[in-house]
Order: sequence, then C-alpha cells, then structure tokens
Amino acid sequence: MILEHADIRIDPSNASAFEEAIQRGASTVIGKAKGFRGYQVQRSIESPGRYLLLIQWDTLENHTVDFRGSAAFAEWRAIVGPFFAQPPVVEHLELVGQS
Repeated sequence: MILEHADIRIDPSNASAFEEAIQRGASTVIGKAKGFRGYQVQRSIESPGRYLLLIQWDTLENHTVDFRGSAAFAEWRAIVGPFFAQPPVVEHLELVGQS
C-alpha cells in the first residue's frame, strides 16, 4: 500500500466551504478511482488554513498514472483547486513500521 500525503494551504476564511468540497470530491471522485483504499483529511491546529490530505492507494501508479492521467483528476481539481493558496506539496510514503 502507498500513502499519498498532500500538504494543502488555503485562505482560512474559506475553511468551511473547503472542508465540504474536499470531502465531497474525495468521496465522489477519488473514491471511484482504480486502486483507491481510503482517505483522511486533517486540519492543522497551529496553522490555520493548512490541511493534510492522506489517501491510501494499492500502488504508486494508481495515483500517478491511473488517477492523474484520467478525466477524474480534472474533475477533482475543479472541485478543490479554486481554494488552493499555492500548489499542494504531494509525496508518496511506504509504511516501514507501526505499533
């Protein structure tokens, strides 16, 4: 399993609308993508306007090729993109340990 970590910054005054949009987009668009396993949206306590979107994928390619190369990616960006104060910083992670 691969964990996509997207660090998203928005204008804090748009928080309520963004939170609705990101959850709607993740459940209705990303949730239908090949290899999608689940997601979380975390809001920073110390940094208003900062969110982490964590998406579980079966493989790296399910995100980077299958989803990002699909029409669904444009649909997703149309839902959440207008809120971005800057482009999100996205990384992919592999689990090496847990308790």
